[in-house]
Amino acid sequence: QVQLQESGGGSVQAGESLRLSCVVSGYSGSRAYVGWVRQAPGKEREGVASISTFGLSTYYFDSVKGRFTISMDKAKNTVYLQMDTLQPEDTAMHYCAARTRSPLFRPLQSRDYDAWGQGTQVTVPH
Repeated sequence: QVQLQESGGGSVQAGESLRLSCVVSGYSGSRAYVGWVRQAPGKEREGVASISTFGLSTYYFDSVKGRFTISMDKAKNTVYLQMDTLQPEDTAMHYCAARTRSPLFRPLQSRDYDAWGQGTQVTVPH
C-alpha cells in the first residue's frame, strides 16, 4: 500500500518561494504517477502538477505553469514541488497523491489518484 508524507508548507509573502516534499513508500511497482492537489477553503480540490515515475514526464495545470516545478529524486523516493512567485490565490492545503493504476498521459485531476497524504498548508497573505 502506497504511503505519502508531505512536508515543507508554511506562510510566506507574495512573490516568495516554498518547496514541498513528498516521501513515497510502500510501492514496489514501476509505473506510477505522483502529484500535488490543493484545496482552498470553500473550494473543491484541484490538480496542481504531476510526474510519472517511469519517464519523469511532468504535467501542470494552467494556474501554476511557469511558476511551479515538480521533480523527483528516485534515490530518495521523494517528489518535490518548487513553488515560486507565490500569490494569495495559492493559499490552500496541498496534498501529495499517487496513482498506481493505468497511466494517463495528461495532467491528473483529483479523481485520478488512488492514494493520498495528509496534506501541508501553504498560506500567502494578501
